[in-house]
Amino acid sequence: MIAHRCVLVRHGETEWSRNGRHTGRTDLPLISEGENQAKALAATVPAQEFALILCSPLLRARQTGELAGLGDGAVIDPDLAEWDYGEYEGLTTTEIRREWPGWDLFEDGAPGGESAEEVGSRADRVIERVRDAPGDVVCIAHGHLLRVLAARWVGLEAQAARYFALGPASVSELSWERDQPVIASWNLR
Repeated sequence: MIAHRCVLVRHGETEWSRNGRHTGRTDLPLISEGENQAKALAATVPAQEFALILCSPLLRARQTGELAGLGDGAVIDPDLAEWDYGEYEGLTTTEIRREWPGWDLFEDGAPGGESAEEVGSRADRVIERVRDAPGDVVCIAHGHLLRVLAARWVGLEAQAARYFALGPASVSELSWERDQPVIASWNLR
């Protein structure tokens, strides 16, 4: 196996991410602050270093990629779409817990949406594509999906993603150390 690195880029801020709303499949644009965050990523993540650029089909990720200089040649990958929050789309955790005290996305999933295992299966398919690429890869996507991707990269269950906080317009690196998959850097802004 050839050990390539995988750089994870979380999209810039949207109105709902600013307000803590679960934003899965609702296709929101970046707000002006999110656009500025995405532009600032260009210095951190230069496109010429990557053999493959994978991007979520959702607008906020595509805008981030374009503004960061990663849009040319980006391959849209439906497996990088954010967690499907089903009935909880657009709600905050506080609002959800009024109806379901103690609710935890990683343990309980989302009614009418996805479970952690289902998101983990999508992440596993992305990891397979990354490891088959002829060089380093960047994935432009969303907070919860990228957290699950990182957990699966190092062999953890999808539920372990709860321990990896990830801010808007952040950059992380999945890599290798002595044939072991590792998280080389996390949540850099």
